[in-house]
Amino acid sequence: MKRTVLAIDIGSTKVCALIAEIDDDNNAQIIGAGISKAQGLRKGSITNIELASKSIKSALNDAKRVAGTELRSAIVTISGAYTKSLNSSGIVNIPNKEITLNEIQRVMHTSLYNANIPNEFEVLHALPYNFKVDDQDFIEDPLGMNAARLEVETHIITTQKSNLNNLRKAVKAAGVDVESVVLSGYASAIAVLNADEKELGAAVVDMGGNTSNIVIHSGHAIRYNDFLGVGSNHITNDLSMALHTPLHTADNVKITYGSLYAPSNDLIELPVIGDETSSHEVSLEVVHNVIYARVEETLMIIAQSIEKSGLKEHMGAGVVLTGGFTKIEGLRELAVAILDNMPVRLAKPTDVGGLFDTLRDPSYSGAVGLIKYMADGYTPYEIDVNRRMRHASEDSAAHAGSLSEEAPKLDPIAAPITPIPTPMAPTPPVKEEKIAETAKMVNIGSNKSVQSDQPNPISKFWNWATQLF
Repeated sequence: MKRTVLAIDIGSTKVCALIAEIDDDNNAQIIGAGISKAQGLRKGSITNIELASKSIKSALNDAKRVAGTELRSAIVTISGAYTKSLNSSGIVNIPNKEITLNEIQRVMHTSLYNANIPNEFEVLHALPYNFKVDDQDFIEDPLGMNAARLEVETHIITTQKSNLNNLRKAVKAAGVDVESVVLSGYASAIAVLNADEKELGAAVVDMGGNTSNIVIHSGHAIRYNDFLGVGSNHITNDLSMALHTPLHTADNVKITYGSLYAPSNDLIELPVIGDETSSHEVSLEVVHNVIYARVEETLMIIAQSIEKSGLKEHMGAGVVLTGGFTKIEGLRELAVAILDNMPVRLAKPTDVGGLFDTLRDPSYSGAVGLIKYMADGYTPYEIDVNRRMRHASEDSAAHAGSLSEEAPKLDPIAAPITPIPTPMAPTPPVKEEKIAETAKMVNIGSNKSVQSDQPNPISKFWNWATQLF
């Protein structure tokens, strides 16, 4: 039985809505697409909910018109801006000596509970990168194995709650509910990485209009993510200032003459900013120098981020560049030079059934990645923004529901080594700070009751001292 899904990629310069049908074998067929110019966004974050929702609605209506179908919920990308990442670990006992989905979910929730996540942040993804069965490290998939103990190390990606709520409001105002949220860099990685690159480890850089998102994939999982506020529009701005020409003209110059190869000495005629009735001649060498300087700077920032990750040695497949920025001629050669001769590949999204010609473009990697995510293209296990565990080769929704229902019936022996609240529950576990606050309230209450029962000076002094210290 086919299910229909709606994916909305909210980029820094455009919004792309895709509607696809996914069959029982998780083969996706795109049946509708809509693209609109992004408004109300700055560096990947929503700055005006009303304008952002108009952009989303415009793309959404076009996609619905093409597909001839109506959908009420969508999976949406979120920019890496205002995200924070941390690594955590968890460990549980295996009572029946066989690892089931139940144990995998418990250990992942344990690692999530053990993470020190600030109150103003919400979890987007908890992605396991190392399972350990008893004393055996780097187990690719522990399901069905015999063991007494299961450990996991996870990469947890969080974002500011306000940022996530604004995104949900903008999509809601466009007429659909947010079913799930995926980090845009993660979605791009799903769209462009092949099996060898996942195995060997690679950095995926989605170079967009105003922003670039980096994720480093190693050992079949994301180990690092970063957000850079640089994109191809910075080249347009530089050209506009250097050539004293309007932004739209500078953008056309970038698209027409955007090359990093040796320039000619030809002259082009451009309108003057502020007085478009008059024009002046500009050498293509000047255009080349401006573009080269900005691209070189952008690649150096990317190189610094990769260095900062500490995972350079784990990137056997090198760097995969995608996004609209990658259409500049000569980018790959310059990237190889700046990234210490690492392998560099320019990538388009891998084929999906019914992929429209327009979507076979690197700037649509995020949108296509969302469709693949919905067709079980995510990492083998993960906890998503709804605190639900997804499992790549199973019906994750059914498993998540059944596991949650079974949680209260768990054998007490199955409790993990590290203390956790009911880990099967979809709601986030109670933090230690809250427990401490409750205990504090109980103590204060008990002190007051002692004061009322024993109003002698010694107990008054004792109560004063205990409250003070």
